[in-house]
Amino acid sequence: MARRHVEISGAGFAGLTAAAALAQRGWSVRVHERASSLRTAGAGIFIFENGLKVLRAIGAFDEAIAGGHQAPARETRDSAGRLLARLSTGQDGRVYTVVRQQLLEAVAHAAQRAGAQIVMNSEVMSATPRGEILLASGERATADLVIAADGVNSRIRDGLGLLKSRVSLGDGAIRVLMPRHGDAVDSADEIVEHWSGKRRLLYVPCGKPWLYLALTTLVADTAGHALPLDRQAWGASFPHLRPLLERIGTLGRWDPFETIHLHRWSSGKVAVVGDAAHAQAPNLGQGGGCAMMNALGLAVAVDEDPDLAGALQRWEARERPLTEHTQRVSRLYSTVGRWPEVLRSFTFNVAGRSHWLLEQRMRTANHSPTGT
Repeated sequence: MARRHVEISGAGFAGLTAAAALAQRGWSVRVHERASSLRTAGAGIFIFENGLKVLRAIGAFDEAIAGGHQAPARETRDSAGRLLARLSTGQDGRVYTVVRQQLLEAVAHAAQRAGAQIVMNSEVMSATPRGEILLASGERATADLVIAADGVNSRIRDGLGLLKSRVSLGDGAIRVLMPRHGDAVDSADEIVEHWSGKRRLLYVPCGKPWLYLALTTLVADTAGHALPLDRQAWGASFPHLRPLLERIGTLGRWDPFETIHLHRWSSGKVAVVGDAAHAQAPNLGQGGGCAMMNALGLAVAVDEDPDLAGALQRWEARERPLTEHTQRVSRLYSTVGRWPEVLRSFTFNVAGRSHWLLEQRMRTANHSPTGT
């Protein structure tokens, strides 16, 4: 059989995972990235067991987790600092927290070792169901498979009419990555979710050097998502965290949360994966995990079956239910965050002791992805 070729739009977690997996299976792979260098938002990321298995499968595991943090527990606390729930991370498998850029580069290096070509300053403007792509440079190319991993604003997806719904969840987060000093302010090794009113501050150590903070609030809370950070507003919500908030300075970027659903994950020879297909709020820490799982599953499906149309249908049928479960649970978490504090605190307290609710929350993390 002649060597098959794939053109991939987007060098994020989904695109690069697909590139590594397909190149390892003998495909000719070219990845297009519109930026001048590999880059991702300056923040941290959770890698649960499902993501770790994908990284192992594509040969990126050791580099991705080097120096990463394994928190002993995840806690939820109220505005007075009282413990609402504590989940030992060891009881549901490993979870590492690392800097996103480190993970991205590890997956890129795995793709390049396997023979994938990553082209910078190269933007895919459109694709057809026949496997034809048009680049911003005017170049046209054809492929046995085109993968649209070009993010929430995917031109390829929208050009093919695949978007079913794109819903703003009404909240978002200021994400901050800053040096960890190791003093009393940032010495805790637990992941801690602090709540006060409709505001939430997620404290995430990313190894010894780095601390990741996500300051979540409603889109309507203009003071809450103002940049530079309104330290007075956030300090009033979390007075016991003022010394930490003072360190943020001008760091941070604001991102609203949204959920994307498609009519189908493919059209002809074009497959859509990652945020372009199934963006979700990051409440479960599974946006990257789902992107990598579905990208690896895609590579397995199209490599095993020369009938591309059938392979893409089976891939979607196999991967989509778990991804949509993850989106639903994550969206529910955003909904609970809008409830009055007393009701929300009670709900988190009950959820922290419910084995069934914990299983719903951790189903994706505990999943064994296709190809691992």
